[in-house]
Amino acid sequence: MKFRIRNFLCIAALVVFSCQMTFSQEKGLKYGKTPDKLFPYQKFQEAYKYHFVEPVQFYGAGRDKKAPDDLTEVRIGFLGPLEGSALVPLGEQMLNGARLALEQANEKGGFNGLPYELMVHNDVGLWGAAANQVVKMDEEGVWAWLGSIDDIVSHVALRATLKMEIMMVNTGDPDPTFTETNIPWAIRVISDDRQSGYALATHIFEEKQHERVAVIRANSRYGRVGIMEYSGAAVRLGHPMMIEERFTDGETDFSMQLNNIKRVDPDAILIWANAKESALILKQIRAMGMQQPIYASDRVVSEEFLTLAGELAEGVVSTCQYNPSSKDKKLSEFRNQYVQRFGMQPDVFAAHAYDGMNLIVKAIEEVGLNRVLIRDVLTDLKTFQGYEGVTGKIVFDESWNDIGDIWMAEVKNGKFEFSPSPELGERAHSGSMPGY
Repeated sequence: MKFRIRNFLCIAALVVFSCQMTFSQEKGLKYGKTPDKLFPYQKFQEAYKYHFVEPVQFYGAGRDKKAPDDLTEVRIGFLGPLEGSALVPLGEQMLNGARLALEQANEKGGFNGLPYELMVHNDVGLWGAAANQVVKMDEEGVWAWLGSIDDIVSHVALRATLKMEIMMVNTGDPDPTFTETNIPWAIRVISDDRQSGYALATHIFEEKQHERVAVIRANSRYGRVGIMEYSGAAVRLGHPMMIEERFTDGETDFSMQLNNIKRVDPDAILIWANAKESALILKQIRAMGMQQPIYASDRVVSEEFLTLAGELAEGVVSTCQYNPSSKDKKLSEFRNQYVQRFGMQPDVFAAHAYDGMNLIVKAIEEVGLNRVLIRDVLTDLKTFQGYEGVTGKIVFDESWNDIGDIWMAEVKNGKFEFSPSPELGERAHSGSMPGY
């Protein structure tokens, strides 16, 4: 009986092996007999890593177009939140910085004796509204324009500026995906949330040795995209977010979200929001008895946050796109001129707008009044690469994104003190390519 069973099993194995030899595909062939050159995603890793390190060229016409002979002024556009938005204080600072740069250019004679004129437009963060404002700027005959801060506004305006073929200099939107559109009609003159996220994650996990960090963020594009790079860096450093709570801009009661955070008992809490909501959240965190260290996104680096948070702001750590306490001569002169002109201290948006508008002026001085040539010189990665502005050295990568230094900002004795961001180790650099 055992002999018959053993024989049966041997015969069955031979039959199965024969079937495999008959019906299986040849060794080395890919699924569906797909050849290597047609295999899906065969080269996706290379494209994924290197798509953003080759600048996109603009081969369109227009470089030989002459400016009108009857010009009486040189118009430059501005788009920012000036009414109807929670970002109005930031927009006003950005407008002041841009205006100061043009006023100073006019004091030096303008462009060949023609004064610069700022064509001011408001954005309110509505879909389509930004595009309409860019169209109006085209009708006004602007040669280039500066703006904006809101992520959605900037993305929509970027599509319109591509259509109108007017150079856009962005000095306020930190969204990492803004320049990843590879639209060759924009540069960004402010470090993005990728740099902030890397710096915060490295500081939190490697310098401060936290392991269990909770996040509460605005349920807006600023919060969603801003936290994305921090989150990716945290995962690569071995510390994914314990919990991620969200709220809508304008909310004042965060008890539900904070109770959820309190239950998981984190080592530290990261807030990603505008200054007002960040201050209110901080107050409620302390009122609930939670004493964890608090970290925050760069919009807390403002007088508004310090005023609203009061003594509770002490010890809060964030990042900043420049060092306001620098003793650099250019920055000191700018600060004095700004205070004299507007009666207030400049913030990060004022300083970067001042640098961005000066780049537009210098580009026009370099190539004249031609939209395409202005675009060419601002994006050539040579003429203004390493430009020393009041915010420090501006360094563009191949997507025209400013990857200049980022700074840590900590509240000490009621004011922010600034220090260099941590050196990024190998693990933090592993995600340094956009989207990777």
